[in-house]
Amino acid sequence: MRAEPPFPSEALDDLPSGESTLAHAYILSLLSDETLRIEPPVMIVLRGHGHRNAALVLAVLLGGMGVLAACSASDRSQAEARVCKSQVLHGVLPVWARGGFSNPKPRMPHALSAAGKITAILWADPLLSPRPKNHNNKILWVVRVTTNIYSNLRISAQRMIGSTPVGSPVGRKVIGGPGPSIINLPTAGCWRFTLRWSGQLDTLDLTYAANR
Repeated sequence: MRAEPPFPSEALDDLPSGESTLAHAYILSLLSDETLRIEPPVMIVLRGHGHRNAALVLAVLLGGMGVLAACSASDRSQAEARVCKSQVLHGVLPVWARGGFSNPKPRMPHALSAAGKITAILWADPLLSPRPKNHNNKILWVVRVTTNIYSNLRISAQRMIGSTPVGSPVGRKVIGGPGPSIINLPTAGCWRFTLRWSGQLDTLDLTYAANR
């Protein structure tokens, strides 16, 4: 996405002459690809002095900030509009998720998170709600990048119908960080997990089938 300067360049032609004052108003490219990038930075040379110059610089900065805010809001709306869809794979686990398995190329049902930071290895397939009586809804959480110190894995599970949240989110916690867990949820359906651990954040969709 490319943004134009917030006011026409012809406006600079009317600036008063006199003692030169150089003011640079830069609207910087942001740090990630998920946000707006403005190229090139806006440079304004102001001649003269007074409130008009200050107002013009302020207009540039506020105009750029307004564009950035609108873009960020749009990104949030797109994320919220994403349809809930569980994508359970039944092939070989990713290389970084094979620790502890005797088979060098283990095959397990698993789902990768949206950003690929964590995977849920399912020891119950399908997951069921209400919880089954003869086995557990066991999920093994494995992270791509390991660390020596983990905080608890905090899960906020939101049931979705399509792209619409239904009801209130349900909180779950895995003590000690990503690892083995039993995650039971109150209702069948597609659930969007928001996962937080050790300063990391990711999302994952999982479907719980009706246990009849």
